[in-house]
Amino acid sequence: MTGSPTDTSLFTWRRLLGPMSRICLVLAIPIVPFVLFGARMEAWVQAWSDHPAGRPLTALLIVALLASDIFLPVPSSVVSTLGGAQLGGWLGTAVSWLGMTLGAALGFAVARRWGYAVAARFSNPAELQQTGPLCERYGPSVLILTRAVPVLAEASVLLLGVHRLSWRRFLPPVMLSNLGLAVAYSLFGDYAQTHHWLPLGLAVSVALPLLATAVMRACLLRKLKDGTQTRPTDN
Repeated sequence: MTGSPTDTSLFTWRRLLGPMSRICLVLAIPIVPFVLFGARMEAWVQAWSDHPAGRPLTALLIVALLASDIFLPVPSSVVSTLGGAQLGGWLGTAVSWLGMTLGAALGFAVARRWGYAVAARFSNPAELQQTGPLCERYGPSVLILTRAVPVLAEASVLLLGVHRLSWRRFLPPVMLSNLGLAVAYSLFGDYAQTHHWLPLGLAVSVALPLLATAVMRACLLRKLKDGTQTRPTDN
C-alpha cells in the first residue's frame, strides 16, 4: 500500500535531519572558544566599527571572514551588517555575497571530494544509501530553506557535498539565497550607520538568525507532529 503524501514528507525530513544533526554537532565544536571568549569578540567588533580600516582592506577582510564561515563560527550576519555600514549598501552587498558564496562553494567542494569516504567510516552504509536519493531530489530546496539558519546552513552544504549533488543544482539556489541575505544585511547596516544606531543594528543582526533558527525548529517539529498524528493505523 502506497504511503500518503504526509507519510512521504515525514519520512524525507527524518532521513535528512538525522545526518544533518550529526554534522551540526561537529560544526558546533569550534563555537565553544567563541562562547568562552565572547567578550573579546564583542570588543573586536566594536573596535572595527569605531575605527574601520580602508575600504579595500575592509572588503578583503569581509570576503575572507565569510569564506571561512563554512569551517569557523563566523557571525556572518554581523559581518555582513558591518560591511554594509563600512562600505555602503551596494558595495557591501557585492562583497558579502562573494564571501558567502566562496565559503559555500569551498565547503561543498571539500565535502564532494572527500566527504563520502569520511562519512562511510562513521555512518551506517544503509543510511547513506537511503539519504542519497533524498538529497538529489530535495537538495536545492533544503539549501534555500536553511540558508539563513546558523550551523544548519553549513550542515546542508556539507551533506549535499557528501552525496555529490551536481554543481549546476547546487550553485543557483546558493547564489540566489546568498544574494538575498547579502542585500538584506548590507542595506540594513548602511541604514543603521546613516541613522547613527549601528550598535542596535548589530544586535538585531545577531537576533535575526536566532529567530530564523527558532522558526525552522518550530516548523519542523510541527510537521513531524502532524505527520505522526495523521498516520493511519494498521488494521
